[in-house]
Amino acid sequence: MAEIPRLYQVWKGNNKFLLNGRLVFGPDAKALIVTVMLIVLPVGVFCAFVAREFQHHSQECNAGYVIMSVAIILTVSVLVFLFLTASRDPGIVPRNSHPPDEILNCYSSAPAVSSNEKCVPHTKEVRVNGLAVRVKYCDTCMVFRPPRCTHCKICDNCVERFDHHCPWLGQCIGKRNYRCFFLFVSSAAVLCGFVLSMTALHIKFVVDEHGNQWRAIKESPASLALMADCFVSLWFVGGLTVFHLYLISQNKTTYENVRNRGDNKRINVYSLGCMSNCNEVFCTRVEAPRINFQGYAADEAASAAAPNSNNKAGGGCMKNEAIMEENHPSRVRVKVEDDVDIGDVLLKLSRRRNYSQDIHGIFGTPPPHKSPPPES
Repeated sequence: MAEIPRLYQVWKGNNKFLLNGRLVFGPDAKALIVTVMLIVLPVGVFCAFVAREFQHHSQECNAGYVIMSVAIILTVSVLVFLFLTASRDPGIVPRNSHPPDEILNCYSSAPAVSSNEKCVPHTKEVRVNGLAVRVKYCDTCMVFRPPRCTHCKICDNCVERFDHHCPWLGQCIGKRNYRCFFLFVSSAAVLCGFVLSMTALHIKFVVDEHGNQWRAIKESPASLALMADCFVSLWFVGGLTVFHLYLISQNKTTYENVRNRGDNKRINVYSLGCMSNCNEVFCTRVEAPRINFQGYAADEAASAAAPNSNNKAGGGCMKNEAIMEENHPSRVRVKVEDDVDIGDVLLKLSRRRNYSQDIHGIFGTPPPHKSPPPES
């Protein structure tokens, strides 16, 4: 009897797994090596050429050992948040093994002229904070995406509350690892600021000792190179920290902010106020992953099919805050998710000539024959 494979062994996404599916990395996980080197090497130079020199300037209080210990603690915290962000499921949405019945009905009732032409994109509307939000159907995962969910082309997964795909971590940033990502970026900014300030102080001591800036640079060239590297890095991670603080206060994602740039009339239905938005990111409990990659593939397929059967009976819901509402005449539409491109729809409809003949050709029945008008 053939052994049933684990889900991570047959997963259709581009993720890489370690420890039997316990760690979920992105497809370009090798970028972590470069990122770790960019963090560890400057700290090593700092400890070897800067922190040790502080011991000569202040031997009574052992300032050199204190500065070195602070740098090491900050570095370890940055690496821990880096690992937690890159190895955690960002919020991958389970795939369906086949499209829902409503999608199959669309393809059967409105066939396209050519086989390469897809059916009209399908959307649904859900309620979020009392307003209607339009969600799209994903042809790859064969699911209706939850609100704020986007399909990442690099990882080939639908990710809840998709923020962006980080090339430095090789992983998507989404609902389940966004907090760790922000802590990684902010702690990296603190580390860069600490190393930059201590290096500048060390250069000042060297200049005071030699009385000449050029002689000081010759005495400690590593300090100058380290100061330049930390200055550039601080602009990057510091600016990124401030930018994400703004996004958190507005309850936005990077993807939403870039896509909706210039559209000041768009309503942000997810914002609950600055304090509530910050509480949602920093103080709420991280939800359990929706996919058990360690489980057997057959068990996961059965659990994924259960919500579909509940939806057929009318008892399923996408989220406790998002209630399905269809064909309601008084609802307020808010353009949050991508709308259907009306121009493409009209173009497809215009190409469907002899629609009745196509339908009868599919079902094997001859088209109706029109009798000639009677002669006068």
